[in-house]
Amino acid sequence: MDGQPAKTTFDFERYGRRVRLGPCFVCAFVRGDPDYRHHVVYEDDDTIAFLARNPTLLGYCLVAPKQHIESWVQDMRQDEFQRFQGVVHAVATALAATLPTERMYSMSLGSRQGNAHLHWHLAPLPPGVPYHQQQFHALMAENGVLAVDDGTQSALARKIRTHLQV
Repeated sequence: MDGQPAKTTFDFERYGRRVRLGPCFVCAFVRGDPDYRHHVVYEDDDTIAFLARNPTLLGYCLVAPKQHIESWVQDMRQDEFQRFQGVVHAVATALAATLPTERMYSMSLGSRQGNAHLHWHLAPLPPGVPYHQQQFHALMAENGVLAVDDGTQSALARKIRTHLQV
């Protein structure tokens, strides 16, 4: 993938222990726990968006309500969900303005067994990725995660923020 850092193997065992035995990663991040630090691309009173710690694509972001809720269907009123999705759209638009993007992937993942806090994934697929490496293949950590350093993530977060219009 042109312009993407090299990929490295993802440690699923360590990750699984952390998400199942550790605190809620979004709540810990919002509280300022240094073990759960991420690079913020957007924040307001209700919502936070930040770069993924182990991205499979450059610019991979998570968008989450600050309040610990687990279901957008049961825990959000329609107007709250629409406001939240407005932020998701604004962050996706800023990502696409920052990075060459053929397609913006968007989904809500998580499980009551780990990563229960509602969060939306945004992943910009760069142009030119062969079809067999797109879609789920591009998003699966089993296929490796990008070896991005803190400085690169910090600079990317700053650049994304310059394109945000919320």
